[in-house]
Formats: sequence, structure tokens, C-alpha cells
Amino acid sequence: MKVISDLKERLLEQLPAYEIFSEEPLSKHTSFRIGGPAELMVFPRNVKELSQVMKTAHEMGIKPFVLGGGTNVLAPDEGLRGIVIVTKDALIGLRLLDETHISAMSGMTLAKTAMFAAQDKLSGLEFAHGIPGTVGGAIYMNAGAYGGEIKDVAVKTEFMRPDGTVEVFEGGAQGFGYRSSAFQKKDGVILRTEFALTPSTEEEVRAKIKELADRRRAAQPLELPSAGSAFKRPKTGYAAALIDEAGCKGLQVGGAAVSEKHAGFIVNLGGATAADVLALVKLVRQRVLDRSGVLLEPEIRLWKNEN
Repeated sequence: MKVISDLKERLLEQLPAYEIFSEEPLSKHTSFRIGGPAELMVFPRNVKELSQVMKTAHEMGIKPFVLGGGTNVLAPDEGLRGIVIVTKDALIGLRLLDETHISAMSGMTLAKTAMFAAQDKLSGLEFAHGIPGTVGGAIYMNAGAYGGEIKDVAVKTEFMRPDGTVEVFEGGAQGFGYRSSAFQKKDGVILRTEFALTPSTEEEVRAKIKELADRRRAAQPLELPSAGSAFKRPKTGYAAALIDEAGCKGLQVGGAAVSEKHAGFIVNLGGATAADVLALVKLVRQRVLDRSGVLLEPEIRLWKNEN
């Protein structure tokens, strides 16, 4: 697409040290290890560079895709036309603000953020340590595990609009719900978040992190590529139990399968395509609906080209 090549030229003129890749395989940047080439993939190194990318794309009428750790994304087999902005390992930084608050850039992994809190003797992010994503993705999805959710500790989030301006959302303005936030209805990029935590001891926080990590390793298929929980928790019951009861554990389409270890996960056994995953999701939903009358809602974000 000529407009994308023109965008690349403009970005290279503005900031020649940019990391910019054409036709970069999305499979290299998603935990599912699935996805065709991104027409243009950009790795801004700081907020200033991100602002330049956002403004230039906005001026050219291009709406970017934003990718953090790629741990909750199913990218299309044909790839994506347009620009993908990657924040993981680009927008990074952690800071202790006072005795109970820390600030984390959106590209930081949750694991590093939780360990930073532990080192500062602060509790509240232990549940997030094993979630394989970034702070930005966790805010976007209101990530949660083992009884904890991001909404419990996130008190302020900075958000960059497509024109490069920055807006601050505090408290309830972040709009957290079950696997949702106000940012899902906005165009732009999450920059950083402030977390309010509770004083503790480093030993107690690390012990809790280890306990949850041990539970996760015992229960989840961490040895295979996946995008985490494939379905949201229904209003009644649990997705994994409903899938198991419907006889779907081990069900396979192409290289994609319902995990034998945890029915709530769809895993890539090797060579799985997005089409395989989508067909398996459809099959599981139908079998669960037929068995229990519950229509499961996918938790995986399904990316697609906008026509």
C-alpha cells in the first residue's frame, strides 16, 4: 500500500534511528506464534517517538494497531495491512513515587512490575506476576488472576490520543469492568499507570508470588504457545468446567487443540493457523451451548484487517 510506504519514508526522515520493519511476521510477536506479516511494524523507544508516530499516522489518515506483549491476540493468517506499533520493551520504566505508589510504563511486563513492587516491599501485584503480558495490555483488558484484578490497584492512567496529546484518567474514569476498560472504546495508546499498593515485607510478597507461580505451573499448559484463557468467565459456572463437561478437552482442529491440562486454554500444538483456532473456538462454543445452554464469549482479541 503506497500510503504505508509514504508513512515509512516520513518516519525515517523524522527519526532515522527508528526500528521499523516491513512485512514483519506477527507470529514472532504473539504468544500464540500465529499470524502473517504486518505491512509496517514500528518500535518507538520513548514517549516522544511514540507521539511522532501517532501524529504522523493520524495526519495521513492511518489508524494503527497497538501491540504489547501479544499474549491475548490472535493475528490473521494473511497478516495486517497498515501499521503496528509495538510498546513491549520500547515504552519501559518503573518508578517508586512514594511509600505506597509506583509508576509503570505500558511496555513493562507484569512480571517485572510485580518484582519491582516486591523489592520496594509493596503488596498488591502478586497476582499479576504470572500473567504473560504488559502493563498496557493489563490495563486495556483489566487483567486478573487468582482473585486479583488490575482495577484493584490501578489509580491513574496516562493515555495518548491519535493526535499525540495526552489525557489522564483517574479512578473510576478508567472504566474497569470484567476484562474491559474505558480504553477499549478509545483510539490511542496507554502510556503509563500509577498503582496504589500496600506496605509489606519483601519476603512475604515474594512468597506469595512463588505460591501463585507454583499453582499456575501445575494447572496451566505453559509449555505450549497459547493466548491464555480462550473464553471469558460466564455468568454461571466456569468456562473450563463447561468445556470439559461438553467433552471438548483434547478436541483438535489442525494444529490447534483444547488443552488436555486445562480446558480453558486453546494451544498451538505446532503449525496452527488462525483459521484453525477460529474453527476450534466455534466448535467449542457450539458444543458447550448444546450441552449446557451457555454461549461462551471469547476472551482472545481477534485482530482483522479493516476493509
